[in-house]
Parts: sequence; C-alpha cells; structure tokens
Amino acid sequence: MSLKRIIVEMGTGNDLYGQDYTKAARRAVQDALHHSSITLFSKLGVDHAEMQVKVTIGVQKPDAVDCDLVARDLPRGRAEVRAVIGGLDVEDAEAGTRHVAATAAIEAFVPDMEGQYVLST
Repeated sequence: MSLKRIIVEMGTGNDLYGQDYTKAARRAVQDALHHSSITLFSKLGVDHAEMQVKVTIGVQKPDAVDCDLVARDLPRGRAEVRAVIGGLDVEDAEAGTRHVAATAAIEAFVPDMEGQYVLST
C-alpha cells in the first residue's frame, strides 16, 4: 500500500551550554510538535497507529544524535528518525565551547485509501 504525506512541520532547538546534539535535536522535535494541532485523524476516522512518521534532524555532527531516543519523543505513529549534516554550531573561542543548534522536519504519512474517506460538514 502506498503512503500519502499529510503533514510537514519544522522546528528548531538548541543546547547552549552542554554541547549535546541529542538534546538540541529533541528540543527541535518538540518545537515542531508544538506547532501542530491536527484534527484530521478524528475527522477521517484514521487510526494514529496507521501513521508513519519520518523525522530528519539537521546538526553539524549527525553521528552524535541518539536517533532512538529522539523517536521515543514522538507521541503517535511509527517513527523513523535520521540525522543529517545541517544545523549550526556557534563556537565560543574564549570559553572553548560551542552552542549547538538543530533543525527538525517531521513528516506524517497515512495509507493511500483514495476515495475511502468522506468528510462530513
């Protein structure tokens, strides 16, 4: 069965002092989630368990992101999280640290059941 993308949300997050890429990624996902209030599922009678969620995290050090931990933050659907090069590191040369900024894109897909959903008004 093919899938149709129905939602795309973006978010940003950071870790200013801990230099923790996973923490910044989790904050970016939470930011994206807080932009959504989706009533579509109840209107169409779609079970949240049918939804596939793909999350792409952009950070300067993708290997430093615990993608499994980020996936556990998603409240619905079957999650797939991947980290890619992106985001931003802001170096603080005086302190010898960096501020980590992450971006997140969350995509939600449901099975393509063309013609099976009827919206009532």
